[in-house]
Amino acid sequence: MTELDIAFITRFIVNLLSLGMLCYGCYFRVSKNSVVAGSFVLFGAGVFIITFLLHGVDMSMEFAFGLFAVFTMLRYRTESISIKEMTYLFLVTAIALLTSVGQMSLVDLITLNGTVCLLAFVIDSSIFIKNYQVQDVTYERIENIAPEKMDILIADLKQRTGLNVVKVDIENIDFLRDTAKLRVSYLPHKTANKQAVSHKQSNEKEAT
Repeated sequence: MTELDIAFITRFIVNLLSLGMLCYGCYFRVSKNSVVAGSFVLFGAGVFIITFLLHGVDMSMEFAFGLFAVFTMLRYRTESISIKEMTYLFLVTAIALLTSVGQMSLVDLITLNGTVCLLAFVIDSSIFIKNYQVQDVTYERIENIAPEKMDILIADLKQRTGLNVVKVDIENIDFLRDTAKLRVSYLPHKTANKQAVSHKQSNEKEAT
């Protein structure tokens, strides 16, 4: 019989701390989406409680992942979720399951969860990726979407949107309405300003 003893409390605290590090220290630090970050923590806490309590009725790890799949279909299949958020959702579930039914010591669990959080932190840092933001745009000057006119397209988008556009992906072309759906990747103004200031300072040092 499963009891709410010191083992449950200890593992629950480890689970919450790990989820907080992953969701707020890694995901929220980049995305700034507090709603999704909070939902991930609550989801992980719910998975932990269910799997820990049902572990007393001889529930296997395969059943636990099946339970996660049911939760995912019920809640997330009606709402668009990005690959990045789906990856974090999987990590949240993995941490919750391993912490609740894993046969490891607390030291091993803390080490493993900390390694996962550290890996997510490093991968999402500016060391590997720039802090790009994405905006969907409906574009009517369809003559500019040709590959050889990409520079003209980017320059036009920069002038009309005021964004520091660095990349444009063509998602859909509607020749009937002479429009195209574009996914525009751009650097936020703060990042662009920092880069401009850094470039100006380097030029001033070279001049002196």
